Amino acid sequence: MVDANQEAARAEVGQSLDFGGSSTNYHDVGEGPPVLLVHGSGPGVTAWANWRLNIPVLAESFRVIAPDMFGFGYSDSKGRIQDKQVWVDQLASLLDALGIDKISMVGNSFGGGVTLAFMIAHPDRVDRAVLMGPAGLNFPITPALDKVWGYEPSIEAMRESLKYLAWDHSRLTDDLIQSRYEASIRPGMLEPYRETFGGEDRQSNVAMLASREEDIGNIEHETLILHGIADQVIPLDSTVRLAGLMKRADLHLFSECGHWVQIERLASFNRMVTEFFKHGLKA
Repeated sequence: MVDANQEAARAEVGQSLDFGGSSTNYHDVGEGPPVLLVHGSGPGVTAWANWRLNIPVLAESFRVIAPDMFGFGYSDSKGRIQDKQVWVDQLASLLDALGIDKISMVGNSFGGGVTLAFMIAHPDRVDRAVLMGPAGLNFPITPALDKVWGYEPSIEAMRESLKYLAWDHSRLTDDLIQSRYEASIRPGMLEPYRETFGGEDRQSNVAMLASREEDIGNIEHETLILHGIADQVIPLDSTVRLAGLMKRADLHLFSECGHWVQIERLASFNRMVTEFFKHGLKA
């Protein structure tokens, strides 16, 4: 008999592509205009764990591509990553390998910072973008983000980390906590996470994921920014400042919602993202 954690691991493994001497695990589901989902940086995270509730709905209208970023999940580790350009190049190479010229993007937290950097580096390859509880600006690291990045494996530490991410703690079932804990200690998983995010100067990670405000202000793409009002990880004032810097950005705030907009406000997230990618901000 296959237990729940083995089933979860099996679901998290999608397809694999090798480029530049490294392997990327990714999911490729649905048909239509391509949409790229970039996950967050919580311990034990994978693309599937981050987006599993969204992929089936979005795949009804789009071709959905969701990779594990280097150092996460079932993609290769790059050791300590000190420059977000590593992840930007990973996404560009993945799109090249798949023969995709232009995509819309959804970036969650860490993935929001990477998405912003990709939009700046490759403006002609992006149609529209959704940023959800995004990194991307430099801000004083929150206690919650400091704790999440400083995670050291134990069931209780995983429970506490997930409490920072969710407003509704009833979602944090023992099965979910056990599954994420086991994912976090899978061979080859903890070391790259600790090397990149777990150092003593975790404020430098916030700066590493930040783009220049001048470059953000020059972004021309329509952008939808989503943020849970009860988010403890990314400060709301940083997201408000980000929206103010961008030329064509709408900001939507969700009540009774923490850092997990795509989970805690599932139906609204799926509906808003679908409509935005189909019709833009003025629909």
